[in-house]
Amino acid sequence: MRDSLERRFPLLWVSGEISSLSQAPSGHCYFTLKDGQAQVECVMFRSRAALLQRELQNGARIEARARVTLYEPRGRFQLSVEAVRQAGVGPLYERFLRVKEKLERERVFDAGLKRELPAFPRCVGVVTSLAAAALGDVLTTLARRNPALAVVVYPVPVQGSGAAARIAAMLARASERAECDVLLLVRGGGSMEDLWQFNEEVVARAIRASRIPVVVGVGHETDFTIADFAADARAPTPHRRSRAMQPLARRDARPARRLRAVDRARDAPPPRIRRPGTRRLGAPAGAPGGTPCGAPRPRAAVERPPRLRARALRTPLRRAPRAPAGGARGPRPTAVLARGYSITYDAAGTVLRDAANVKEGERLRTRLARGELLVTVEGKKKPNL
Repeated sequence: MRDSLERRFPLLWVSGEISSLSQAPSGHCYFTLKDGQAQVECVMFRSRAALLQRELQNGARIEARARVTLYEPRGRFQLSVEAVRQAGVGPLYERFLRVKEKLERERVFDAGLKRELPAFPRCVGVVTSLAAAALGDVLTTLARRNPALAVVVYPVPVQGSGAAARIAAMLARASERAECDVLLLVRGGGSMEDLWQFNEEVVARAIRASRIPVVVGVGHETDFTIADFAADARAPTPHRRSRAMQPLARRDARPARRLRAVDRARDAPPPRIRRPGTRRLGAPAGAPGGTPCGAPRPRAAVERPPRLRARALRTPLRRAPRAPAGGARGPRPTAVLARGYSITYDAAGTVLRDAANVKEGERLRTRLARGELLVTVEGKKKPNL
């Protein structure tokens, strides 16, 4: 009987109000979905409930993607819920499909249009709100993976009316400035309404019009926007991480973290100082230059006057003090490099100190006093003792 029901009725969307909600110790959720004329019992199994971005609540109006089934031990008809969204998202989703189909017909998403990302970028641009939590995550990750990487932040609202046009304008401006090797368009997760600005056609066209490759990191792994399809690459934020693994990961990361801190303190350049008369990128000339969403003004997110021909919105990733030349901490690294020495990193950005730690064919990056070299290991010699 159950198999017959499940084969006859495909997955469908059912709208109603949640009532009689309960959660079993197993993690399964049980509730009733009702409207003014009828009601039906529903079950959402643990594996599906774990993917919910918002907890279910009695009285909430939802749309449930469900399968018609039968609980055979009690002969009870019910819906097995696969996914849940807020009621009213239906028209938005239809609009999403219309925009996606239109751009697909115009071949905006074609794989042949995707630009190759640089293997070793020297400068990365981040297009997002200064108030976005995703900005801090991106800066932390970039600093950990490559402390020497330059970063330019292009502040723009990522939610709310009119944000799509401003995102598109900022992408165009970043492309015109041409100071970065790759652009990251990022924001954290949220509801379909929260992420809707990234489903607007104007954003997709701005991504494709950019002369710089664009990586989109919007929402969680389960979220997809039109911007994701238009981007040269997609990098969603993780949906959730196993709590049981977090303490172990933190413990294992401590020694590596300490080593990275030493490397950063040794190699860090002096902090950039904001000059008088500068203003924030995106603010009109003569304007006081407030920040989006009421966020505090960043110390380093500035634009110098065009006559200075300086790079805009350079955000230093670390602010470690420089040791004085010839002082207790030894000479500055840059002074050592100027004497003919070099620093070699592996693909993960770790400083190499022993030739035994590399393999033939491995690609390395060597930093000189002026510029860097990409090298491939062809052989190793034993040190002269």
